[in-house]
Amino acid sequence: MSAYRTHTCNELRPAHINQRVALAGWVDTVRDHGGVIFIDLRDREGKTQVVFHPEDNPELAKMAEGLRVESVIQVGGKVVARLKTDEVDATNADLATGEVEVEADELTVLNRAAVLPFQLDRHVANEDIRLKYRFLDLRRPEMQRNMILRHRITKTMRDYLDEQGFLEIETPILSKSTPEGARDFLVPSRLSPGAFYALPQAPQQYKQLLMVAGLEKYFQVARCFRDEDLRADRQPEFTQIDIEASFITPEDIYGWVEAMLQRVFREAVGKEIATPFERVTWHDAMDQYGSDKPDRRFAMKLTDCSDIFATSDFRVFSGAIAAGGVVKAINAKNFSPSVGQVDSLTQTALEAGAKGLAYIKVRDVNDREGWKSPITKRLTDAEIDALKERLHIEDGDCIFFAAGAWEQSCTILGRVRLECAECMELLKDNHDIDLFWVTRFPLFGWDEETQRFCAIHHPFTRPVPEDVEKVLRGEISTDLCAEAYDVILNGNELGGGSIRIHERDLQDATFRALGLDEATIQEQFGHLLSAFSFGAPPHGGLALGLDRVVMLLGECSSIREVIAFPKNNRGADLMSESPAPAEPAQLRDIHIQVKLPEKLRQKLEAEQAAAQHVEPDSSPKN
Repeated sequence: MSAYRTHTCNELRPAHINQRVALAGWVDTVRDHGGVIFIDLRDREGKTQVVFHPEDNPELAKMAEGLRVESVIQVGGKVVARLKTDEVDATNADLATGEVEVEADELTVLNRAAVLPFQLDRHVANEDIRLKYRFLDLRRPEMQRNMILRHRITKTMRDYLDEQGFLEIETPILSKSTPEGARDFLVPSRLSPGAFYALPQAPQQYKQLLMVAGLEKYFQVARCFRDEDLRADRQPEFTQIDIEASFITPEDIYGWVEAMLQRVFREAVGKEIATPFERVTWHDAMDQYGSDKPDRRFAMKLTDCSDIFATSDFRVFSGAIAAGGVVKAINAKNFSPSVGQVDSLTQTALEAGAKGLAYIKVRDVNDREGWKSPITKRLTDAEIDALKERLHIEDGDCIFFAAGAWEQSCTILGRVRLECAECMELLKDNHDIDLFWVTRFPLFGWDEETQRFCAIHHPFTRPVPEDVEKVLRGEISTDLCAEAYDVILNGNELGGGSIRIHERDLQDATFRALGLDEATIQEQFGHLLSAFSFGAPPHGGLALGLDRVVMLLGECSSIREVIAFPKNNRGADLMSESPAPAEPAQLRDIHIQVKLPEKLRQKLEAEQAAAQHVEPDSSPKN
C-alpha cells in the first residue's frame, strides 16, 4: 500500500489472521492491562487494536506504554484473533476490526505529540478553542465524518451535472464591485493605484456572460464572499453549487435540481425523497407561515381574523384594518408560556417591527374569565366566540396576534411561530424531510430608507411574462412578480435562482426602475448591456448553498461544523490569527494609508486581543 503501511486501520478482518501487516496512524488510547499494553491506533478510516507483550519484547512494550495520545506511530506485526470463549469475550462489536488485533513486534515513533489543549474524545463547549486548534478538532471522528460527507455530496452533484451535459468552468475571483445586495470585500490593486478589485458575492454576471458566449450549460463549485454580519449559517466566505443554462424554463431547473437532490440524499445519507417537489407561491408561504422559507413540519398556521375585528372597540385591531392592514393570529396548541417566554416572544415581535405582542392564554375556553389577557376586556362576546371557532381554540391554548400591514404582520407572527415551536420542542427528534419550491417572489420591494425600489433577488431577475411590458413602460410597483424560485428544506433555503433578463432594453429598464442613472448603469453594467446587444439567449439558473446542504444532511447545528477552516462569529480565524494588520511596506506598495480615530483604534485593538486570546481547556488530559 505504501512504505508506511500495508492496510488502513479499518481494513483488517478475520480473513487477515496470521498475515504480517504494517499500520500507521495516531495513538487514540493507551491502556495497561496487567502489564500487557494495548494501543488503539487510528487513521481516517477507523481503528485497530495493537497489543504489546512485555514477555516477548520488554523494551518495545515500555516504549508503547510511554506514548502520549495523538502521537504518530508505525507498527508491524501479525494479525491474530481476539480472545473469545464462554468465559471471556474480548471482541468489540462497535469496531469493524473488533474481531482481530495486531501483535506488534515493531514500533517506530514518527512524531511525538505534546500535551493536548483539549481532549479529542470529549465535547468541547468552547468553540473558540476548537477553532484555534482546528487541526486537532478536525481529527475528531464527527468532524472527519462531516468532511467526508461534504466530499460525497460535492462529488455526487458534480457527477450528476456532468451526466446532464453541464461544463464546469471557473470564473474570476478578482472582479468589479457592483451592487448585488451585500457589502463587497475590496482588494486594492498595486498596479492601478487607487483602484480596487472586489471578491465576488456570486459569479452572477460571469455565468450570464458564459450563456451569451454560447456555452449553454455551466456549473461551478464557486467560492463567494460577502462582508456582512455573521450567524450560525453564514460565513464571510462560503461555497455554492452554481448552475446556469440557456434555452430553458423554470421547469427545466426544477427537474434538474430535484433529480440531483434525490441522488444526493440517496448516495450521501441513504435516504429516499419523493419528486416532484410541491410548489408554493411566495404569497401563500407568507400568508400561511409568515416566512418565505417556512418550516412546515408543524402546523400553527397564520389565520386572518380581520373580518372579526373590522368594527371592534379594540382600536389597535380595528385601526390597523381601517388603515388597509390586517389582523392575523396563530394558535399555539396546549402552550402555557412562562413570563420569561412571553417576554422573549415579545422581544422577537419587537425586533420584527411590532409595537408589542398581543396574546391570550386560554385556561377555560367556555368561561370568559378563563381567557387571560390584557386585551380580553376590550373584546366582545361575539368576537371571542368568533375567535374560538376560527382558531379551533381549546383549553390550554395560547393565541398570539399581529396587526398592521399584511407583509409585516405575517413576518412578525412567522418569527413568533418559530420561537413558539422551539419553546414547545415541536421539532425535537423530528427527522421528517420537507422539500418544496417557493415561487413567484415579488420582483421589487420598497426601501423606506432610500425611498426607492430595490430588487428582491438581484437586478438581473426576469419578471413573469405578464409583467414584462409593465417594466418596459416604467409601471413599477411591489405587485410585480419575478420568475424566481427557492428550494426549501425544513425551513431552510437550500438555494435559489431565477430566469434572467437577456434583452438589453428590459435590463436597462430594470436598472432605471431601481433608480440608477445612465452614467452609473454604464460604469457598473456597461459590459453586460454590451453583451446583450450581440445575441444573448434566454437563460436562467440557480445556486445551492453547499455549506448549508451539508449542514442539514449531516444534522449539524452550524455551517462552521462542515467547513474545514471557518471563521468564528466575529469573522476571525483564531488559528492563523487573521485578519491581522499589514506591514507598512505592504501598505506602501498598494498606496494605502491607515488612519483610524484614536477611540476606534483602541476599540479594535481590544477586540482583536479578545478574539485571539483563547484559554486552554481545563479538563483533564490523557
